[in-house]
Amino acid sequence: MLEAVDFSKDKMSKSEYKEQHDELIDKLVVLQQQARSAGIGLVVLFEGWSGAGKGSRISDLMYNLDARATSVYVTQDLTADSIRKFPGRKYGVTGMQPVMQEFWQALGERGTITFFDRGWYTKGIEQALMEKYGNLDSDDLEKARLRLMGEQESGTRRVRNEMRSDIVGSYRHYAAGFERMLVDDGYIVIKLFLHVRNDVRKKRLEGLMKDPATQWRVTKEKIEQLDMYDRAYKLYDMLLEESNFDFAPWHVINGEDQRAANIAIAQTLVDAIEAALDKAPDPSAEAAAAKALANSAAQMSHDVTISPDVAQEEAEEAAAVDAHAAAEEAAREQSAKAPKSSEFIIMSGYPQIDHSVEMPTLDEDESYKKILKKEQKRFFTLENEMYQARVPLMIMYEGWDAAGKGGNIKRLAQALDARAYTIFPSPAPTKPELAHPHLWRYWTRLPKAGHVGIYDRSWYGRVLVERIEGFASDDEWCRAYDEINEFEYEMVQWGAILIKFWVDITPEEQLERFKAREANPDKQWKITPEDWRNRDKYPQYKAAVNDMLRLTSTPFAPWNVLPSNDKHYARVTALRIVNEALEKRLHG
Repeated sequence: MLEAVDFSKDKMSKSEYKEQHDELIDKLVVLQQQARSAGIGLVVLFEGWSGAGKGSRISDLMYNLDARATSVYVTQDLTADSIRKFPGRKYGVTGMQPVMQEFWQALGERGTITFFDRGWYTKGIEQALMEKYGNLDSDDLEKARLRLMGEQESGTRRVRNEMRSDIVGSYRHYAAGFERMLVDDGYIVIKLFLHVRNDVRKKRLEGLMKDPATQWRVTKEKIEQLDMYDRAYKLYDMLLEESNFDFAPWHVINGEDQRAANIAIAQTLVDAIEAALDKAPDPSAEAAAAKALANSAAQMSHDVTISPDVAQEEAEEAAAVDAHAAAEEAAREQSAKAPKSSEFIIMSGYPQIDHSVEMPTLDEDESYKKILKKEQKRFFTLENEMYQARVPLMIMYEGWDAAGKGGNIKRLAQALDARAYTIFPSPAPTKPELAHPHLWRYWTRLPKAGHVGIYDRSWYGRVLVERIEGFASDDEWCRAYDEINEFEYEMVQWGAILIKFWVDITPEEQLERFKAREANPDKQWKITPEDWRNRDKYPQYKAAVNDMLRLTSTPFAPWNVLPSNDKHYARVTALRIVNEALEKRLHG
């Protein structure tokens, strides 16, 4: 793609530039406000060579746009030392956070513009150059990756499930998932590559170095990379070709003619926004968004999670037909809409669960409390080792109401130093969360490497409660299965140990626990009208859980189903699963 840039053209004159520029900027200012009103988000990625003028091009746009709805994120340079000295490297952990987290954190809401001054593609090229041509010894990392792949089923090394060992391939994969999700969620992704020849680049960097006010911008690594131009050219050209997605194409700009570059960039933004505004809105997505926003507002005011209009509709429906029969019919309809398969390899669906399992009758020396404390002590020791090795641990709980998720989490946390873990609950999304893609709230709630993140409900809300209550449209929750698989894939690629629990109880046991909570003043706060309403929708939830397990139990992130009619059994079993996973990573 880079060879298509014609550097032989005469540069644009000042007079020609001013006329075109002023007209385009006037259009762009108006279009920005229209996009904001329509809830269309823009992600504008500036990639290119050091010294190609990315910062100046962004500044030209920022000077004219509404700053209240515009932000700029500058991606920091990678350094070989930071990679080489990272303690988790030999355990397959690539850094303190996943590759894409910083970009998710910087992402503005729909209706805003986010400029990225370099991004996920530059990160990939920098790391590839360091490992292939620089002084970064990649042997340890390669061994760690192979070891990590060895922990997975052999089937993961196929199609999108491959635990990639090549840097450029991995970053291309990350880019595809990130950009696809943004476009599906109402964003425009504009990717610009500013191309200059190496002699021009060298001259510009030397000019920056001579000026005391700007010499800090020219790092040692940037000077060293001048000699790697030809190598980097090949990597960039390959990556641009492979990531020229139809939903997020590349625009390669001649960075040597700064005026022409400004015009080309402004025209690209104008064309993209006009095209997005011309598209007809999706009525089902708008209806689901309004319903989710009403639910969020109700949660903030401590009301029940369903709006008055929906409550009235359901009351009328319940008066006309048997609630259980209605739920069964709704379950059949939603299951018929669910994807038949996944782009990822799936291990299994909803398993046969033996709810008769329980802690065996033990003598005094092997009481439940003693076994629990033994596993907790083991977890404490392993977590300390995990912290020093900088291995991230993510433990996620989903399950039926009153299944014992909270008690299970409490026994895990009880074993740890309070500074070592964070518990992330998943209440109804807030207004800012609803203004982002649904996984944004979890990309911004990840443990740092060496820490433990415990999720009391999770990203699976999209295919459970949001599916059932209509807070997501059919298209949104149907594509969420593989969006979730992609998210979990990236967590595992980062090097996280990801453990997913579905805590299961029988409907009869759930009813007994509901009644017990109502009868106990200390636990009445745990039971709400919403819990009873959800119980009436058991067939819908059962169908949604079945589809969830059928479509998201991948070899790299399988589900662990915990029979929890016996809470003691579930608690000890969960601890043992976590401990065994840590043992395997740290000592296996």
